[in-house]
Amino acid sequence: MDRIAFKMQLKPGFEAEYQRRHDEIWPEMLAELRAAGVYDYSIFLDPETLSLFGVQKRVEGSTAATLAQKAIVQRWWAHMKDIMETNPDNSPKQWPLREVFRME
Repeated sequence: MDRIAFKMQLKPGFEAEYQRRHDEIWPEMLAELRAAGVYDYSIFLDPETLSLFGVQKRVEGSTAATLAQKAIVQRWWAHMKDIMETNPDNSPKQWPLREVFRME
């Protein structure tokens, strides 16, 4: 199992919309994540800074690194670009986070 954590940034005033879109996440998007080996994915919001903190657990040997090439992922990014900080290709700007503590 691999775990990764990263930070993204929500634009001001879009907290409820971000929640709504994820409450209604497309089944085909979830299926693509699962097919790539992502079996646990959580996103947390810091309401003071609007930072989004994501954690993914992936099966060993997952193909999650290729998700950016999938049409459904690109469509999701286009759907989210108006409420998040994004790169020119509409992918969310992400900052990887280094693990400093873990308790199992």
